[in-house]
Amino acid sequence: MSAANTSPSALDLLFDIELPVTLRFGKTRMTLSELMDLNRGSVIDFGQSAEGPVEVVVNGRVVARGEAVMVQGNYGVRISQIESRRSRLEAAPTPESEK
Repeated sequence: MSAANTSPSALDLLFDIELPVTLRFGKTRMTLSELMDLNRGSVIDFGQSAEGPVEVVVNGRVVARGEAVMVQGNYGVRISQIESRRSRLEAAPTPESEK
């Protein structure tokens, strides 16, 4: 075997990188005063926005959508739509937009 066959490929190295994954299922607006009043047991009402699809956000980009499910007492997301590579790239933040 050659040295190229024994060393991991660049893609194999990328598979070990950890990325932040966030589930976005609703949003609301609150005043600073309302935020300061939150404590353990507080309930935040998301209204109608929580009825839509759950967005799976990886590293700040929506990569999939689905629905919230319960599996053996744990929350999960059943994926129903995966964003195309093109739409994920188009939604990528640019250095100018991050300023």
